[in-house]
Amino acid sequence: MNEIADRLAVVHAQLTAAAARADRAVGEIELVAVSKTHPPEALLAALEAGQCVFGENRVQEARAKIPLLPGRARWHLIGHLQKNKIRHALAAGFELIHGIDSLELARECDRIADETGQFPQVLLEVNVAGEASKFGFSPEKLRAEMEALLALGRLQIEGLMTIPPFAPEAENSRPFFVALRELRDRLQAEFHVPLPRLSMGMSGDFAVAVEEGATLVRVGTAIFGTRRGKAWKPAGDGASFDD
Repeated sequence: MNEIADRLAVVHAQLTAAAARADRAVGEIELVAVSKTHPPEALLAALEAGQCVFGENRVQEARAKIPLLPGRARWHLIGHLQKNKIRHALAAGFELIHGIDSLELARECDRIADETGQFPQVLLEVNVAGEASKFGFSPEKLRAEMEALLALGRLQIEGLMTIPPFAPEAENSRPFFVALRELRDRLQAEFHVPLPRLSMGMSGDFAVAVEEGATLVRVGTAIFGTRRGKAWKPAGDGASFDD
């Protein structure tokens, strides 16, 4: 697993260079290692190389992995959160949920958090490009519903998240990162609320995202290599993967 440590070193060098270009401190940017579908052994190799924050897409897969890693590992839920998985997600101990993508989902998460006595930290997912295939608030809808979102007593809204359209060139993602940052700035000014965290940028474009203000970058392939087609799960019933 030495290649994971080597890849992490390359990613950190790229993060440092991007932060310097933007006249930012690299300590302002948190690297989330996207570990979906990868086995615990790969995550442990990354942890031993100094990576502590892991991003999982599926609640069930994360719940199987979390007990297998040392307690210093930290966990973010970065995938779409279904309403019927909210209770499991809150029980799993994610320190940040990246994908609150509707007022309905936010209200249900707030309701369950009230039942369980939790104050989950969340990001609001914004579909900046208006892609029909992606989840998230439109910028206009988020502004219209922001007051209702802020009125939820349990959710700790930390900032915004986006996934730009796929593009072969990282530079093509820049306008979407700029749009998210500018939306965040407008919301802060209008609603007088801090939204310090911006989750944007993945393996192919995270350096551009850092230049445009990302505080969290979600990097998987550049650390772990090509993603497996199916999710890892513990062996026990004769199967090792989960569709």
